[in-house]
Amino acid sequence: MSLKPKRSSPCTPRLGRTLAFRLTAAYSLAGLLLVILATASLYIVLRAELERSTELFLADKLHVLRSMLSERPKDKDALHEEIELESAARRYQQFYIRLLDEHGVAIMTTPGMAEQLDLAELASQTRGRSGRSISMAGRHGQPFRVTSAAVAVGTPATDSDMVQIAIDVSQEEELLARYRLWFWGILLTTSVLFPVVGYRIARHGIRPVEEIAATARRITSTNLRERIESEGYPLELALLAGTFNEMLERLEESFERISRFTADIAHDLRTPVNNIRGEAEVALARARTVDEYRDVLESSLEEAVRLSELIGDLLFLARAESPLTEWQRENVNIGELLTTVRDYYEASATEAGVSLVVNDVAEPLSAELDRSLMLRAVSNLVSNAIAHTPPGGTVTMAAAIENAVIRIEVSDTGAGIPVEALPRVFDRFFRVDPSRSQTSGGTGLGLAIVQSILTLHGGSAEIASQLGRGTRVRLRMPTLATR
Repeated sequence: MSLKPKRSSPCTPRLGRTLAFRLTAAYSLAGLLLVILATASLYIVLRAELERSTELFLADKLHVLRSMLSERPKDKDALHEEIELESAARRYQQFYIRLLDEHGVAIMTTPGMAEQLDLAELASQTRGRSGRSISMAGRHGQPFRVTSAAVAVGTPATDSDMVQIAIDVSQEEELLARYRLWFWGILLTTSVLFPVVGYRIARHGIRPVEEIAATARRITSTNLRERIESEGYPLELALLAGTFNEMLERLEESFERISRFTADIAHDLRTPVNNIRGEAEVALARARTVDEYRDVLESSLEEAVRLSELIGDLLFLARAESPLTEWQRENVNIGELLTTVRDYYEASATEAGVSLVVNDVAEPLSAELDRSLMLRAVSNLVSNAIAHTPPGGTVTMAAAIENAVIRIEVSDTGAGIPVEALPRVFDRFFRVDPSRSQTSGGTGLGLAIVQSILTLHGGSAEIASQLGRGTRVRLRMPTLATR
C-alpha cells in the first residue's frame, strides 16, 4: 500500500504567500537596511574624524618643530622639552619624535622610541614620503601613524636633515573596535526585534482585510444582506469597503429582480399552457362536433400566439442586455418614423374610437439609430396608449431637438397611472392592474423593451402621468447614438 503525499488545501495559502509574511519581511528588511546604513555611516564618519584628528596632530607637531628650529635654533632646552619631555607626560596616545642629521645620525630622540618602533623600518617606510603619514605596526603589534619631513636640524643645517614623528593610535583602534562590537550587537538585536514588531504591525494593518474576507465568506445567494462596517478603517480600505458594499447592494437588487423575473415568467408561461391543456382535456372528454373542435383549436391558437409573443419578447430582452449584441445604425428621419407608426396603427385607433395624431415637426430631424428597434419602441408606446385611452380620446406623437438630443413624446388622454406605480412601470412583467388577466393588458414587457432599446442607443425613457388625465412618455437619445 503506497502513501501519497498530502496536498495542501488551495484555500490555505503557504506562509510565504501570505500578506502578513510579506509585509513582515518587507518591514524587517527595510528596518535592517536602515540600521546598517545608519551605523555604517556613523562608523565611517567616526573613523574619518579620528584619522583627521591624528593627521592634524602630526601636522601641528611638524609645524611647531619647524618654527622652533627656524626661530630659535640654539634653544636646546625648548627643543628637549618638546621632544623628550612632553610625550613622557602623556598617559594616553603617546607620540615619539626623532631628529636626524644629513648622515642619518640621531640628534635627539623621544625616550622609549626604539623599544616601541623598529627605527630601521620606520626610516624605510617614510623614505620618499615627506609630509605624508602612513600606518605602521610597532614592535608589540600596536598601531602607529608615522610621518617624516625635511627640517634644518644639524649644525650646520642642511636640506637633508630629517624629523620623524610617530603617534600611537591604539586608543582610536580600540574605540573603533568597541563601536564594531556595538554595531554587531545592535544588528543582532534588531534582526530579532524587527520581525516581531513587523509582524504585529502587519497583523494590525491587514485586520480590516481579514474582516472584509470574513464578510465575503458569509455571503451566499440567499444571504446578500451582509455589509462591511468600515468605521475606523484607513482611507484606502474604507474606500474598498464602500465599493464592496455598493457591489453587494447591486447584487442584492439584481437577485431580487431575478427572483421576481423568474416568478413572473413562471406565471406568464403557466397561464397560456394551462389554458391550452385545459381546453384540450375538455375537448377530449367526449365526442365533439366539428364546430366545437374548431372553437377549441382557435382558442388554443390564440394562447399559442400569446405564448410565442411572450417568448419572443423575452428573447429580445436577453439579446438586448448582451454586450455582444450588434445593431444596424443608419440615418433615420424621425418625422418619417413617426408617420410610419401612425399609418400602421391608424386602423386600430379608429376601431377603438381614438384619434392618432402626429404633430408637425418644425424642421427635418434625423439621428443615427437602428430603425427597426426604434420603430418597435415607439410602436409599443402607441399600442399601450391606444389600449388605455377610452373612445373619444387622443394619442399624440411629437418630436423635437434640444442641445443635440432628440426628444420623442407619446402622450394620451387615457386613464393615467397611479403615482406609486410610476417608478416600476419599466420593470419586466409589471402591470398597473394586479389581476394579470389576459384582458387587462399584454405581457408586461412592453415598457421594459422600450427601456432596453433606449439604453442600446445611449438614451433614456421617462414617464409622467395623472389619473384621469392621461400619460406622457418621453424618449431622449443623442443625434449620434453610441453604445
